[in-house]
Amino acid sequence: MIPETMSGVQLIGHGGPEKLVWRNDLSTPQPRAGEALVRVSAAGVNNTDINTRLGWYAKTVTAPTNASSGTITADGAWGGALAFPRIQGGDLCGEVVALGDGVSSPEIGKRVTCALNQPIAKSGVPVYFEALGSERDGAFAQYCCVSADQLFDVSESPLTDIEIGAMPCAYGTALNLLTRSQVNDGDRVLVTGASGGVGLATVQLARQKGARVTAIAAAAKADAVLTAGAQSVLDRDASLPKEDFTVVIDVVGGNQFGECLDALCPGGRLATSGAIAGPMAEVDLRTLYLKDLTVFGCTYQSREVFRALVSLINTGSLRPLVSKVYPLNDIAQAQTDFMAKRYPGKLVLRPFF
Repeated sequence: MIPETMSGVQLIGHGGPEKLVWRNDLSTPQPRAGEALVRVSAAGVNNTDINTRLGWYAKTVTAPTNASSGTITADGAWGGALAFPRIQGGDLCGEVVALGDGVSSPEIGKRVTCALNQPIAKSGVPVYFEALGSERDGAFAQYCCVSADQLFDVSESPLTDIEIGAMPCAYGTALNLLTRSQVNDGDRVLVTGASGGVGLATVQLARQKGARVTAIAAAAKADAVLTAGAQSVLDRDASLPKEDFTVVIDVVGGNQFGECLDALCPGGRLATSGAIAGPMAEVDLRTLYLKDLTVFGCTYQSREVFRALVSLINTGSLRPLVSKVYPLNDIAQAQTDFMAKRYPGKLVLRPFF
């Protein structure tokens, strides 16, 4: 029996955690044609949701995530202005409980997940997507409607709902970074921000591809990074070796970006998908062209990339490190802990019924 109302968290404007409002009287969404209604069992905490809440994606913001004022009101989300109120939540694991017109798969009762960045065909824009929890309501509620063709069946996975709910954003981003930069057996890969969700996922996946991984992380979290598969860990304040890596995966940005380019061998590749240390970086263009470097900006994820991740989930080939699980109505504390980087790996929110 699907209730007429549900509990969830609404974002009512750009700003701090006070903009996250817990509600027990939200209307349960009804799946439209082509959609499925999913009862949410777990939803991870990600930079994406926090950045959107803060309005950090606006071009006028030049500070790191933890220094953003959150006063942007115009173009602070992925695609510009955000419609409020909005239910955020880009990570999802749950059960299909209803289908809209024209939908036969996935079947009711199947455990499913989906990508945060959902590719949609659009004439003239080959990398167009809509983000769950940004352009459409997401998983920070008991129920969530998703286009059925964006859902993937993970019913047979040995992973728990909590583990799967921690993976779409972090592991989808990590696999996309490694795919775009063509990491293969024998590559020497440097991973920045390696103790976070995306960083740890990148370490795990790069090792599976046969790469030798050097990670950058705080000393207190080095053990978690080594356990994930890194051969060595550099402290965040350490100087990087010159021309020592074939690939750099950077999710930090800021002042270290130029140093990451210096750390690449001639012909090296850098893939970036994050700038928690700040979106502004000073780069010596001679480093780029004299060393014949290639830089990949990575946000759009093809269906093939996420399908490959789902295969790994269904076979249990990798597991995320989930450091803490919070009830959904404790989202403000979860995001505060996330921004303070108190824990390695992932934090996950769980709705209660």
